Amino acid sequence: MNPFVSTVSPHIPPQAGWIFTGIFAVLVLASVIGQWLKRKKGTGNATIANLNARVYAWWVMTLVLLLAFWFGKTGTVILFFLISFAALREFLTLVYKRRSDYNVMLVCFYVLLPVQYYFVYTEWYGMFSIFIPVYGFLLLPIIASLSGKTEDFLQRTAKTQWAAMIAVFCLSHVPALMNLRLEGFAPGQNVLLLIFMIGVVQSSDVLQYIWGKTIGRRKIMPALSPSKTVAGTVGGIASATLLAVLMAPITPFTAWQAGLIGLIICLMGFFGGLVMSAIKRDHGVKDWGNMIQGHGGMLDRVDSICFAAPVFFHIVRYFWNG
Repeated sequence: MNPFVSTVSPHIPPQAGWIFTGIFAVLVLASVIGQWLKRKKGTGNATIANLNARVYAWWVMTLVLLLAFWFGKTGTVILFFLISFAALREFLTLVYKRRSDYNVMLVCFYVLLPVQYYFVYTEWYGMFSIFIPVYGFLLLPIIASLSGKTEDFLQRTAKTQWAAMIAVFCLSHVPALMNLRLEGFAPGQNVLLLIFMIGVVQSSDVLQYIWGKTIGRRKIMPALSPSKTVAGTVGGIASATLLAVLMAPITPFTAWQAGLIGLIICLMGFFGGLVMSAIKRDHGVKDWGNMIQGHGGMLDRVDSICFAAPVFFHIVRYFWNG
């Protein structure tokens, strides 16, 4: 019997338990290899140090995700509320410098963020889907105009609107997957949709990095993301799409449907990474922050999910929601 299912959590289906068991096995192997390389090459090797930092970060992120899933919908909503808070803070810290816009930022943190996640938690789909794109987008420039400052007004309001869109609205679609009622799919199994989406998109990022370091030569978008190569991008997306096919049994999708959806969300994740890299380059920084050792800031880790999650949510809701 699976160790994660046989104890106390009714919120983790057996398939999810076995997936986490496999992930932890891979992390144990990666940790052993990393420590062996560290002893063999010494502590001064930057590449090995970065590898070990990334493995450690994956340990932490996987444990946090498991803990959230352990408490079902409530734990998942709380986790992504906190992720959105951290992502919003990084976004606004980078793009905002004016003291006059302080009230606008307060609205983002203490109105838009909690209200959006309230709609997720209460399963109020109508308001969840329009609150930020309609009411939030109208409210933020109104608050900004009350400061009386007109310099770069359109640019300033656009920054807060898109901070709320990316860091709050887009990310809130991840826990919203727990609210779907799919035909032939028990509500308690919805966590498998999150595992599928997050696993495929994050695997695409990792596999693009591996393929790029292994056989990548030609840069695909050097002005936006100097580390991304054509071979790395194609190899990573293709490999992650194959992973989506292999994960089809834990979803309501057939193998070809899982592959097609996997390809779509991998492409959205890739383009999301490019967009977020463009914003960073525009502001002259490499990372959004240093919150996660080996990965930069929170937005550096979830940038691809920000663009993939809404597309995945609405595909599933439109075609499979009961």
